Amino acid sequence: MVTEQAPVRGDVHLVTLDPTTGSEIRKTKPCLIISPDELNRHLRTAIVAPMTTGGRRYPWRVPCRFQRRCGFVAVDQIRTVDGARLSKRLGRLGSTTVDDVLQTLQEMFAEE
Repeated sequence: MVTEQAPVRGDVHLVTLDPTTGSEIRKTKPCLIISPDELNRHLRTAIVAPMTTGGRRYPWRVPCRFQRRCGFVAVDQIRTVDGARLSKRLGRLGSTTVDDVLQTLQEMFAEE
């Protein structure tokens, strides 16, 4: 990985998301690390959810506040990225927001 330490769930990293296709979020964006710490320590990849300040409020977009800006964690845009795409650690989201993201993921993937 580019970072010296494995990423930690709840951390926000600047992630290079290009190249993309179609409606995928593109560019270099802040992303929330959502993969479990054990995976992060043993694999060269991390599961991330991009953060955005644009767009509408949807049930699968978790509101957040980071670096004095309001926005959303785009849970509908999760992806696995190689550690080389993590260019810089920006900080950490609060545990309540991380819990809300994980709860939203559970609801998205639960069978009805």
